[in-house]
Amino acid sequence: MNLPHTHPERLLRSFGILRPNEIDLEAIAWELGAKIRLRRLNTCEARIVGRAGRAIITVDDRMPPTRRRFSIAHEIGHWCHHRGRCLVCRPEDIGGASTRTANGPERVADEYASDLVLPRYILAPLLQDVGRLNIKSLDEVACAFGTSRTATLRKIVDLDRYPIMMVCSGRSRHKWFRSSPSIPAKWFPRYEASPESSAFDMMFGSKKEASTPRSVRATAWFDRNEASGLMLQEQSFSLPGSEVMTILTFTDRKMLAP
Repeated sequence: MNLPHTHPERLLRSFGILRPNEIDLEAIAWELGAKIRLRRLNTCEARIVGRAGRAIITVDDRMPPTRRRFSIAHEIGHWCHHRGRCLVCRPEDIGGASTRTANGPERVADEYASDLVLPRYILAPLLQDVGRLNIKSLDEVACAFGTSRTATLRKIVDLDRYPIMMVCSGRSRHKWFRSSPSIPAKWFPRYEASPESSAFDMMFGSKKEASTPRSVRATAWFDRNEASGLMLQEQSFSLPGSEVMTILTFTDRKMLAP
């Protein structure tokens, strides 16, 4: 089923944008009355100051290119949805949509940014050539759009092309997770990483990022009777702050039954 285009997707289509490399955020911001500036910011990661239909978006120039790109798109989201408000965005305000209420300004700006830098009408056709998602194919997609692994993975999860779950793990517990819509809600990850998981090995051992997914018992991730005897695939990569992101692929059809 084709979903209706969101505001940023309609905006991109109005500019005739059909490929990832055509998404020029500076040009888009200019058309919307905003100018982009990159400079050192000590108290925030990005900010927007506007008046009378014009605005200046400032982003910390020390951020990695993919992070700067998402931050710019995030501030464009504020300009379109929260004009007239004074908004200063700290690092934790940008890209953390999975842990916020749906109507909060930062969540709204994050969702806008996601659709602006990873529009579904461009991403979905590109994924038709990707048979199974792993870190290698994720990196190829992220490189094409100039986006981070996490932002790209989140959008791919939402598209529901693959039966996958992304789980962000910290040393003390799992921080958050996001599932493809086709995965039943009963599959809720354990509170903390199991020693059997690659996430545990990366956080507490010397394990490096694996080049391919590996099979693991479902009980390593889910504390449910139904998980006994079932297998899935996992592949993890490191995040800042000693966190680990894991891609779980539900390869056993029994796990997809309601």
